[in-house]
Amino acid sequence: MAGKSFTSTFLLSILKKYFSLKENPSKELGDVSKILVIRQHNQLGDLLAGVSIFRALKERYPNAHLTLIASKDNYQGAVKNKFIDRLYVFHKTKMFNLFKLYSFIHFLRESYDLVIVPVTVSISYTSNLMARISKSKIRIGPNSLDGNINESSFFFDRRVDVDWRKYPDCNVAEQILEIARPFGIDTKDFRSEISFDQSDISAAKEFLLNNAATQNSKLIGLHVGAGKIPNRWSLNKFVELIRVLNNKYDCSFFLTGSDADKEALDYVTKNLKIVLNKYINRPIPKVAALISLTNLFITNDTGIMHVAGATDTPQISLFGPTNPFNWAPCGKNKIFIRKSDLIDDISVDDVLKVCKSLLEN
Repeated sequence: MAGKSFTSTFLLSILKKYFSLKENPSKELGDVSKILVIRQHNQLGDLLAGVSIFRALKERYPNAHLTLIASKDNYQGAVKNKFIDRLYVFHKTKMFNLFKLYSFIHFLRESYDLVIVPVTVSISYTSNLMARISKSKIRIGPNSLDGNINESSFFFDRRVDVDWRKYPDCNVAEQILEIARPFGIDTKDFRSEISFDQSDISAAKEFLLNNAATQNSKLIGLHVGAGKIPNRWSLNKFVELIRVLNNKYDCSFFLTGSDADKEALDYVTKNLKIVLNKYINRPIPKVAALISLTNLFITNDTGIMHVAGATDTPQISLFGPTNPFNWAPCGKNKIFIRKSDLIDDISVDDVLKVCKSLLEN
Protein backbone atom coordinates (compact mmCIF):
# COMPACT_ATOMS: atom_id res chain seq x y z
CA MET A 1 0.00 0.00 0.00
CA ALA A 2 1.44 3.35 -1.08
CA GLY A 3 2.07 6.02 1.55
CA LYS A 4 1.37 3.76 4.54
CA SER A 5 0.27 5.40 7.78
CA PHE A 6 0.52 3.95 11.26
CA THR A 7 -3.14 2.90 10.98
CA SER A 8 -2.67 1.03 7.71
CA THR A 9 0.51 -0.64 9.02
CA PHE A 10 -1.32 -1.75 12.16
CA LEU A 11 -4.29 -3.04 10.12
CA LEU A 12 -1.97 -4.98 7.84
CA SER A 13 -0.28 -6.62 10.81
CA ILE A 14 -3.66 -7.67 12.25
CA LEU A 15 -4.78 -9.12 8.92
CA LYS A 16 -1.49 -10.95 8.55
CA LYS A 17 -1.88 -12.48 12.02
CA TYR A 18 -5.41 -13.78 11.49
CA PHE A 19 -5.78 -14.23 7.72
CA SER A 20 -2.33 -15.29 6.56
CA LEU A 21 -2.27 -18.41 4.40
CA LYS A 22 0.55 -20.92 4.39
CA GLU A 23 2.33 -20.82 1.05
CA ASN A 24 1.98 -24.00 -1.02
CA PRO A 25 4.92 -24.60 -3.40
CA SER A 26 2.96 -27.09 -5.53
CA LYS A 27 2.28 -26.14 -9.14
CA GLU A 28 -0.54 -28.69 -9.44
CA LEU A 29 -4.04 -27.22 -9.28
CA GLY A 30 -6.07 -30.40 -9.57
CA ASP A 31 -9.60 -30.35 -10.98
CA VAL A 32 -10.79 -26.83 -11.73
CA SER A 33 -14.41 -26.22 -12.69
CA LYS A 34 -15.12 -22.80 -11.16
CA ILE A 35 -12.73 -19.85 -11.55
CA LEU A 36 -12.80 -16.30 -10.20
CA VAL A 37 -10.55 -13.62 -11.77
CA ILE A 38 -10.26 -10.25 -9.99
CA ARG A 39 -9.30 -7.23 -12.11
CA GLN A 40 -11.26 -4.42 -10.47
CA HIS A 41 -8.43 -1.85 -10.39
CA ASN A 42 -7.37 -1.76 -14.05
CA GLN A 43 -8.45 0.67 -16.77
CA LEU A 44 -10.36 -0.38 -19.91
CA GLY A 45 -7.21 -0.59 -22.01
CA ASP A 46 -5.40 -2.73 -19.43
CA LEU A 47 -8.27 -5.20 -19.29
CA LEU A 48 -8.59 -5.48 -23.08
CA ALA A 49 -4.84 -5.80 -23.57
CA GLY A 50 -4.82 -8.63 -21.04
CA VAL A 51 -7.65 -10.75 -22.45
CA SER A 52 -5.04 -13.46 -23.04
CA ILE A 53 -5.33 -14.47 -19.37
CA PHE A 54 -9.01 -15.35 -19.89
CA ARG A 55 -8.20 -17.21 -23.12
CA ALA A 56 -5.41 -19.16 -21.42
CA LEU A 57 -7.68 -20.21 -18.54
CA LYS A 58 -10.35 -21.41 -20.97
CA GLU A 59 -7.81 -23.29 -23.09
CA ARG A 60 -6.47 -25.02 -19.97
CA TYR A 61 -9.92 -25.64 -18.45
CA PRO A 62 -12.41 -25.52 -21.37
CA ASN A 63 -15.39 -26.64 -19.30
CA ALA A 64 -14.74 -24.35 -16.34
CA HIS A 65 -17.12 -21.52 -15.43
CA LEU A 66 -15.19 -18.24 -15.34
CA THR A 67 -16.36 -15.25 -13.29
CA LEU A 68 -14.69 -11.85 -13.57
CA ILE A 69 -14.81 -9.01 -11.06
CA ALA A 70 -14.32 -5.74 -12.96
CA SER A 71 -14.83 -2.09 -12.05
CA LYS A 72 -17.22 0.56 -13.32
CA ASP A 73 -14.24 1.95 -15.26
CA ASN A 74 -13.33 -1.18 -17.21
CA TYR A 75 -16.25 -3.60 -17.16
CA GLN A 76 -17.46 -2.69 -20.67
CA GLY A 77 -14.35 -4.36 -22.02
CA ALA A 78 -15.66 -7.65 -20.64
CA VAL A 79 -19.29 -7.38 -21.76
CA LYS A 80 -20.11 -10.20 -24.22
CA ASN A 81 -16.56 -11.55 -23.98
CA LYS A 82 -16.84 -15.19 -25.04
CA PHE A 83 -14.31 -16.34 -22.43
CA ILE A 84 -16.23 -14.84 -19.48
CA ASP A 85 -19.31 -16.66 -18.22
CA ARG A 86 -20.29 -14.17 -15.52
CA LEU A 87 -19.38 -10.54 -14.90
CA TYR A 88 -19.60 -8.76 -11.54
CA VAL A 89 -19.20 -4.97 -11.59
CA PHE A 90 -17.60 -3.78 -8.37
CA HIS A 91 -18.42 -0.27 -7.07
CA LYS A 92 -16.22 0.57 -4.11
CA THR A 93 -18.50 3.39 -2.92
CA LYS A 94 -21.48 1.03 -2.77
CA MET A 95 -19.70 -1.06 -0.15
CA PHE A 96 -20.67 1.58 2.44
CA ASN A 97 -24.20 0.22 2.05
CA LEU A 98 -24.44 -2.73 4.45
CA PHE A 99 -26.87 -4.61 2.22
CA LYS A 100 -24.55 -4.20 -0.81
CA LEU A 101 -21.55 -5.24 1.27
CA TYR A 102 -23.33 -8.34 2.55
CA SER A 103 -24.41 -9.25 -0.98
CA PHE A 104 -20.86 -8.85 -2.28
CA ILE A 105 -19.35 -10.97 0.48
CA HIS A 106 -22.00 -13.62 -0.21
CA PHE A 107 -20.92 -13.56 -3.86
CA LEU A 108 -17.26 -13.97 -2.88
CA ARG A 109 -18.11 -16.83 -0.53
CA GLU A 110 -19.46 -19.00 -3.29
CA SER A 111 -17.29 -22.07 -3.68
CA TYR A 112 -14.50 -21.58 -6.24
CA ASP A 113 -11.75 -23.98 -7.20
CA LEU A 114 -9.38 -21.20 -8.20
CA VAL A 115 -9.09 -17.46 -7.61
CA ILE A 116 -6.43 -15.52 -9.50
CA VAL A 117 -5.39 -11.85 -9.29
CA PRO A 118 -3.39 -10.85 -12.39
CA VAL A 119 -1.12 -7.78 -12.31
CA THR A 120 0.15 -5.40 -14.98
CA VAL A 121 1.54 -2.08 -13.72
CA SER A 122 0.45 -2.04 -10.06
CA ILE A 123 -0.60 -4.25 -7.16
CA SER A 124 -4.07 -3.77 -5.73
CA TYR A 125 -4.48 -4.39 -2.01
CA THR A 126 -8.26 -4.37 -2.45
CA SER A 127 -8.09 -7.09 -5.10
CA ASN A 128 -5.83 -9.17 -2.89
CA LEU A 129 -8.23 -8.80 0.04
CA MET A 130 -11.14 -9.89 -2.18
CA ALA A 131 -9.19 -13.03 -3.09
CA ARG A 132 -8.63 -13.83 0.58
CA ILE A 133 -12.28 -13.26 1.54
CA SER A 134 -13.40 -15.53 -1.29
CA LYS A 135 -14.10 -19.16 -0.56
CA SER A 136 -11.65 -20.96 -2.77
CA LYS A 137 -9.43 -24.02 -2.71
CA ILE A 138 -6.53 -22.15 -4.35
CA ARG A 139 -5.59 -18.47 -4.47
CA ILE A 140 -2.93 -17.28 -6.94
CA GLY A 141 -1.51 -13.76 -6.67
CA PRO A 142 1.66 -11.68 -6.89
CA ASN A 143 4.45 -12.11 -4.38
CA SER A 144 6.19 -9.12 -5.93
CA LEU A 145 6.04 -6.88 -8.99
CA ASP A 146 9.25 -5.64 -10.62
CA GLY A 147 11.15 -6.36 -7.41
CA ASN A 148 8.66 -4.53 -5.18
CA ILE A 149 7.35 -6.87 -2.50
CA ASN A 150 3.58 -7.28 -2.22
CA GLU A 151 3.00 -6.72 1.48
CA SER A 152 -0.38 -8.46 1.26
CA SER A 153 0.97 -11.57 -0.50
CA PHE A 154 0.04 -13.54 2.62
CA PHE A 155 -3.54 -13.54 1.30
CA PHE A 156 -2.43 -16.11 -1.32
CA ASP A 157 -1.34 -19.70 -0.92
CA ARG A 158 0.32 -19.70 -4.39
CA ARG A 159 2.61 -16.69 -4.84
CA VAL A 160 4.39 -15.61 -7.99
CA ASP A 161 7.15 -13.06 -8.54
CA VAL A 162 6.17 -11.02 -11.60
CA ASP A 163 8.97 -9.03 -13.20
CA TRP A 164 8.50 -6.94 -16.36
CA ARG A 165 12.16 -5.88 -16.23
CA LYS A 166 13.28 -9.25 -17.59
CA TYR A 167 11.55 -8.55 -20.91
CA PRO A 168 11.14 -4.75 -21.16
CA ASP A 169 9.69 -4.81 -24.70
CA CYS A 170 7.28 -7.71 -24.17
CA ASN A 171 3.61 -7.02 -24.87
CA VAL A 172 1.29 -6.89 -21.87
CA ALA A 173 -0.82 -9.63 -23.48
CA GLU A 174 2.11 -11.97 -22.89
CA GLN A 175 3.40 -10.45 -19.68
CA ILE A 176 0.08 -10.87 -17.89
CA LEU A 177 0.43 -14.62 -18.33
CA GLU A 178 3.54 -14.67 -16.17
CA ILE A 179 1.45 -15.13 -13.03
CA ALA A 180 -0.31 -18.18 -14.51
CA ARG A 181 2.43 -19.94 -16.47
CA PRO A 182 4.03 -21.68 -13.48
CA PHE A 183 0.75 -23.62 -13.17
CA GLY A 184 0.55 -24.72 -16.81
CA ILE A 185 -1.91 -21.96 -17.81
CA ASP A 186 -0.74 -20.40 -21.09
CA THR A 187 -1.73 -19.51 -24.66
CA LYS A 188 0.03 -18.66 -27.91
CA ASP A 189 -2.79 -16.35 -29.01
CA PHE A 190 -2.28 -12.85 -27.61
CA ARG A 191 -5.07 -11.09 -29.49
CA SER A 192 -7.73 -9.19 -27.60
CA GLU A 193 -11.40 -10.17 -27.79
CA ILE A 194 -14.74 -8.38 -27.79
CA SER A 195 -17.62 -10.67 -28.70
CA PHE A 196 -20.15 -8.36 -30.34
CA ASP A 197 -23.32 -9.95 -31.70
CA GLN A 198 -25.76 -9.46 -34.57
CA SER A 199 -27.65 -6.71 -32.75
CA ASP A 200 -24.41 -4.74 -32.46
CA ILE A 201 -23.67 -5.26 -36.17
CA SER A 202 -27.20 -4.17 -37.05
CA ALA A 203 -26.81 -0.97 -35.00
CA ALA A 204 -23.52 -0.22 -36.76
CA LYS A 205 -25.03 -0.80 -40.20
CA GLU A 206 -28.00 1.41 -39.36
CA PHE A 207 -25.61 4.18 -38.31
CA LEU A 208 -23.75 3.91 -41.62
CA LEU A 209 -26.96 3.80 -43.64
CA ASN A 210 -28.30 6.92 -41.94
CA ASN A 211 -25.06 8.87 -42.18
CA ALA A 212 -24.22 8.92 -45.88
CA ALA A 213 -21.55 6.23 -45.87
CA THR A 214 -21.38 4.90 -49.42
CA GLN A 215 -20.41 1.46 -50.65
CA ASN A 216 -18.04 2.90 -53.24
CA SER A 217 -15.81 4.88 -50.88
CA LYS A 218 -13.28 3.80 -48.28
CA LEU A 219 -14.68 3.91 -44.76
CA ILE A 220 -12.23 5.22 -42.18
CA GLY A 221 -12.77 5.61 -38.45
CA LEU A 222 -10.72 7.84 -36.18
CA HIS A 223 -10.41 8.36 -32.44
CA VAL A 224 -8.91 11.81 -31.86
CA GLY A 225 -9.20 11.95 -28.06
CA ALA A 226 -7.31 10.33 -25.21
CA GLY A 227 -7.58 10.45 -21.45
CA LYS A 228 -3.90 11.39 -21.05
CA ILE A 229 -2.84 14.66 -22.69
CA PRO A 230 0.64 13.37 -23.74
CA ASN A 231 -1.15 10.62 -25.71
CA ARG A 232 -3.09 13.08 -27.89
CA TRP A 233 -1.81 13.69 -31.43
CA SER A 234 -2.33 17.25 -32.66
CA LEU A 235 -5.92 17.93 -33.71
CA ASN A 236 -4.57 20.08 -36.55
CA LYS A 237 -2.66 17.05 -37.81
CA PHE A 238 -5.81 14.95 -37.63
CA VAL A 239 -7.60 17.62 -39.65
CA GLU A 240 -4.86 17.65 -42.29
CA LEU A 241 -4.73 13.85 -42.40
CA ILE A 242 -8.48 13.58 -42.99
CA ARG A 243 -8.35 16.27 -45.69
CA VAL A 244 -5.57 14.49 -47.62
CA LEU A 245 -7.16 11.05 -47.26
CA ASN A 246 -10.46 12.36 -48.56
CA ASN A 247 -8.83 13.95 -51.61
CA LYS A 248 -6.81 10.86 -52.41
CA TYR A 249 -9.28 8.07 -51.70
CA ASP A 250 -12.76 9.63 -51.66
CA CYS A 251 -13.37 8.43 -48.14
CA SER A 252 -16.26 8.40 -45.72
CA PHE A 253 -15.27 9.11 -42.15
CA PHE A 254 -16.62 8.69 -38.64
CA LEU A 255 -15.26 9.71 -35.25
CA THR A 256 -15.61 7.68 -32.06
CA GLY A 257 -15.61 9.13 -28.58
CA SER A 258 -17.65 10.18 -25.58
CA ASP A 259 -18.72 13.40 -23.90
CA ALA A 260 -15.19 13.64 -22.53
CA ASP A 261 -13.92 14.07 -26.10
CA LYS A 262 -16.49 16.73 -27.06
CA GLU A 263 -14.02 19.60 -27.36
CA ALA A 264 -11.68 17.61 -29.58
CA LEU A 265 -14.53 16.27 -31.73
CA ASP A 266 -16.01 19.72 -32.20
CA TYR A 267 -12.64 21.19 -33.19
CA VAL A 268 -12.02 18.58 -35.88
CA THR A 269 -15.51 18.81 -37.35
CA LYS A 270 -15.53 22.62 -37.38
CA ASN A 271 -12.21 22.79 -39.23
CA LEU A 272 -13.24 20.53 -42.10
CA LYS A 273 -15.82 20.96 -44.83
CA ILE A 274 -16.01 17.17 -45.06
CA VAL A 275 -18.92 15.36 -43.41
CA LEU A 276 -17.67 13.66 -40.26
CA ASN A 277 -20.21 11.40 -38.59
CA LYS A 278 -19.90 10.87 -34.84
CA TYR A 279 -20.41 7.55 -33.08
CA ILE A 280 -20.27 8.66 -29.46
CA ASN A 281 -21.36 7.40 -26.04
CA ARG A 282 -21.99 3.91 -27.41
CA PRO A 283 -21.42 0.60 -25.58
CA ILE A 284 -18.05 -0.96 -26.30
CA PRO A 285 -19.46 -3.98 -28.24
CA LYS A 286 -21.30 -1.60 -30.59
CA VAL A 287 -18.14 0.45 -31.13
CA ALA A 288 -16.21 -2.73 -31.90
CA ALA A 289 -18.92 -3.83 -34.34
CA LEU A 290 -18.71 -0.54 -36.24
CA ILE A 291 -14.92 -0.63 -36.36
CA SER A 292 -15.11 -4.18 -37.72
CA LEU A 293 -16.96 -2.84 -40.79
CA THR A 294 -14.34 -0.22 -41.69
CA ASN A 295 -11.39 -0.28 -44.09
CA LEU A 296 -9.07 1.45 -41.61
CA PHE A 297 -9.10 2.76 -38.04
CA ILE A 298 -6.66 5.42 -36.79
CA THR A 299 -6.37 6.11 -33.08
CA ASN A 300 -4.35 7.64 -30.29
CA ASP A 301 -2.92 5.42 -27.58
CA THR A 302 -6.04 5.08 -25.43
CA GLY A 303 -8.79 2.61 -24.47
CA ILE A 304 -10.49 2.62 -27.89
CA MET A 305 -7.18 1.59 -29.42
CA HIS A 306 -7.60 -1.73 -27.63
CA VAL A 307 -11.24 -1.97 -28.70
CA ALA A 308 -10.14 -1.63 -32.33
CA GLY A 309 -7.36 -4.10 -31.61
CA ALA A 310 -9.98 -6.74 -30.86
CA THR A 311 -11.28 -6.54 -34.46
CA ASP A 312 -9.69 -7.68 -37.73
CA THR A 313 -9.77 -4.15 -39.15
CA PRO A 314 -6.42 -2.68 -40.30
CA GLN A 315 -5.33 -0.22 -37.65
CA ILE A 316 -2.81 2.56 -37.06
CA SER A 317 -2.04 3.40 -33.42
CA LEU A 318 -0.17 6.62 -32.58
CA PHE A 319 2.22 6.53 -29.62
CA GLY A 320 4.15 9.10 -27.63
CA PRO A 321 5.53 8.42 -24.13
CA THR A 322 4.15 4.87 -23.82
CA ASN A 323 6.18 1.89 -25.05
CA PRO A 324 4.19 0.48 -28.00
CA PHE A 325 5.96 -2.87 -27.75
CA ASN A 326 4.23 -3.25 -24.39
CA TRP A 327 0.82 -1.82 -25.26
CA ALA A 328 0.13 -1.80 -29.01
CA PRO A 329 -2.54 -4.31 -30.14
CA CYS A 330 -1.30 -7.64 -31.48
CA GLY A 331 -2.35 -9.10 -34.83
CA LYS A 332 -2.18 -8.79 -38.59
CA ASN A 333 -2.30 -5.24 -40.00
CA LYS A 334 -2.07 -3.74 -36.52
CA ILE A 335 0.57 -1.03 -37.07
CA PHE A 336 1.92 1.45 -34.54
CA ILE A 337 3.88 4.64 -35.17
CA ARG A 338 6.18 6.20 -32.60
CA LYS A 339 9.01 8.68 -33.17
CA SER A 340 9.81 9.80 -29.62
CA ASP A 341 8.23 10.54 -26.24
CA LEU A 342 6.50 13.48 -27.96
CA ILE A 343 3.57 12.15 -29.95
CA ASP A 344 3.56 15.25 -32.15
CA ASP A 345 6.96 14.27 -33.53
CA ILE A 346 4.85 11.98 -35.73
CA SER A 347 4.16 13.84 -38.96
CA VAL A 348 1.08 13.66 -41.15
CA ASP A 349 3.28 12.14 -43.87
CA ASP A 350 4.36 9.37 -41.46
CA VAL A 351 0.74 8.37 -41.01
CA LEU A 352 -0.15 8.80 -44.68
CA LYS A 353 2.55 6.34 -45.73
CA VAL A 354 1.06 3.63 -43.54
CA CYS A 355 -2.47 4.53 -44.66
CA LYS A 356 -1.40 4.12 -48.28
CA SER A 357 0.06 0.68 -47.57
CA LEU A 358 -3.03 -0.56 -45.72
CA LEU A 359 -5.68 0.98 -47.99
CA GLU A 360 -4.08 0.01 -51.30
CA ASN A 361 -3.23 -3.57 -50.33
